[in-house]
Amino acid sequence: MPSKSICVYCGSRTGDDPAFMQEATALGTAIASEGWRLVYGAGDVGLMGAVARAAQTAGAETFGVIPQHLVGWEIGKTDLTSYVVTETMHERKKVMFMNCDAVVVLPGGAGSLDELFEVLTWRQLGLHDKPVLLVNTNDYWGPLLALLRHVTDRGFADDSLHSYYTAVPDTASACVALREALS
Repeated sequence: MPSKSICVYCGSRTGDDPAFMQEATALGTAIASEGWRLVYGAGDVGLMGAVARAAQTAGAETFGVIPQHLVGWEIGKTDLTSYVVTETMHERKKVMFMNCDAVVVLPGGAGSLDELFEVLTWRQLGLHDKPVLLVNTNDYWGPLLALLRHVTDRGFADDSLHSYYTAVPDTASACVALREALS
C-alpha cells in the first residue's frame, strides 16, 4: 500500500478553461510519481476522469467511491485498484475522507463545494487535522477565497478558518505543500 493517500475533489465536467484539464492530468500524474494513492469519486467523466486516468497511466493505486445512483451518470470507473459503490452521497464522502491523508480540491461545482465545506467544517469542529489544498487554477477559487474572507470579516467564523486550507496556484505547488504537510 502507498505511504499516503490523497483525496481529490473536482468537477464531473471539464469547465471552460483547458487549464483545468491540464491541471487535473498533472495532478493524477504527480500523485503517481510521489508514490501516493488517489482517492476520488470513481467517475470517468470531467476532471474526475482526467485525474484518475492520469494516475492510472503513471502507475498509481486508485481508490474510487461512488454512490449507486451516480454509477450511470458519472460513468463509474470500474478498472480502479479499488472500486466501492455506496448507497448514499453521505456514505461516499465519509469513505473517501476516512481513506485519505490529505484533500486537494480542483475546480468543480456544487458537489466539490459541498465536499470542501464539509471537511472545513469538520476541521473547524476539531474532528481532523488533515491538510486541505485548493488548486486555484487561473484564479478559479478567487471568488470563494474572497467569500471566506468576508465570512470571517463579518464575524461568522474565527480567523482560524483560513488556517484550515491552503490555496496554491497549480499542481506543482500543491505537491510541494503536500510533501511538507505529510512528512
